[in-house]
Amino acid sequence: MDVVIITKHGHLLLIMLGVCAVLLCASAACTATQGTPSPAETRTITDMVGRTVVVPSEIETVLCTSPPSTMLVYMVAPDRLAGWNFLPETEYIPEEYAVLPVVGGWFGKETGNYETFISMHPDIVIEGFTTDGGAARATVAERQEKMGSIPVVAVEDTTNATGYSEPIRFMGDLLGEEEQAEAMIAFYEGMLAMVTERVASIPDDERVRVYYAEGPKGLATDPTGSQHSELIELCGGRNIADCALTPGIGMTEVSMEQIISWDPDVILAGDPGFYATVRTDPLWQDITAVKTGRVYLIPRTAFCWFDRPPGINRIIGIPWTAKVLYPDLFSDMDLEPLVREYHDLFIHVSLTDDQIREILSP
Repeated sequence: MDVVIITKHGHLLLIMLGVCAVLLCASAACTATQGTPSPAETRTITDMVGRTVVVPSEIETVLCTSPPSTMLVYMVAPDRLAGWNFLPETEYIPEEYAVLPVVGGWFGKETGNYETFISMHPDIVIEGFTTDGGAARATVAERQEKMGSIPVVAVEDTTNATGYSEPIRFMGDLLGEEEQAEAMIAFYEGMLAMVTERVASIPDDERVRVYYAEGPKGLATDPTGSQHSELIELCGGRNIADCALTPGIGMTEVSMEQIISWDPDVILAGDPGFYATVRTDPLWQDITAVKTGRVYLIPRTAFCWFDRPPGINRIIGIPWTAKVLYPDLFSDMDLEPLVREYHDLFIHVSLTDDQIREILSP
C-alpha cells in the first residue's frame, strides 16, 4: 500500500513540474516575441541613397528631420505623420492634423533634439537630402547612430522642383499609398510639362526680368542657382539678382541701389508686410515693376507656394508663377480649379470659392 501511495505522489509531482515547464516556455516565447520582431513583422528596403534598411512591415508613425520630407509624408499619407517640424497655417489643414506636436528638426538654423524624436517612438525617421550621395550617406549614418534602433530612411530630391516624381513614388511605395502617390505625380507632371513646354519658346531677350523680394523690407533675395528661387527660371523668367548665393537657408542681403540698377519687370514678394508698403514706399517708386503694378504677393495656404520650404508644396506654385510672369501665354489656364484640385489631393482639405478668390487676389 505504501508503495502505491508514493507512486501516486510521484506521478502528481511529475505532472505539476511538467505544467510549470510548459508555462515557463510559453512565457519566454512571449517575451522573446515582444522584444524582437519576427521576420514576418519586418521587411528590407533600399532607400534613395542605396542603403539597405529593415523597417516594420506596417509603418504607422513617421517623423522627419526637415520640412520638405515632412510635407511629403503629410501629402502622401497624413495619418502616418506623428509631428511637424514647424506648424503650418492651421486655417488650411484639417483639425486632426493641425493639433500634431511640433518636434523641430535639422533645417536652416534649427538644430533638432534626438531625445525628442526617440521619446515619440516613431516606426521610422525620414531624412531628406539635396546634396550628393557621399554627403547624404554621411549625414544619414550620423542620424542612424543617434536614433538607435529606430530605422532612418533617406529620401532624395525633396527640394528639386523638376524631380519630385521619384520621392513621391518612393514614399507611396514605402507607406503602401501607391494610388495616392500616382495621383499626385499625375497632377505634378501635368503642370510641369504644360509650363515648361510653353515657356521653352520664349527668346532669352524677351524673358521677364524677376526679383524675388524676401524679408520685411524686400532687401534679401536668392540668385540663379539657389533652390529657393528655382521656380523663376523653371517658369521662364530671368532672375536679375546679381549677388552671391548664400548656401542652405539663402536670403542674401542686397541694397536698394542694387535693386534700382537691376530694375525688375516683376517683383515676387515673400513678405506680406513688404507687399503692403512697397507700392507707396518712395524708395521703390522708380522700379519698373512698381510703376506698372506688377508686384505680386506669393500665396501661402497650409504652406508657401514658392519657397520656404522648397518642397513639393511648390507644385501649385508652378502654374501660379507661370501665369503671373506670362498672363497672355497662359490666358487659357484657369487657376481656380487647379488650386481646388491641389488642396483636395495634396493638403486633404476642400477650399471654398471665396477662399480661393481671396488667395489669388490678396
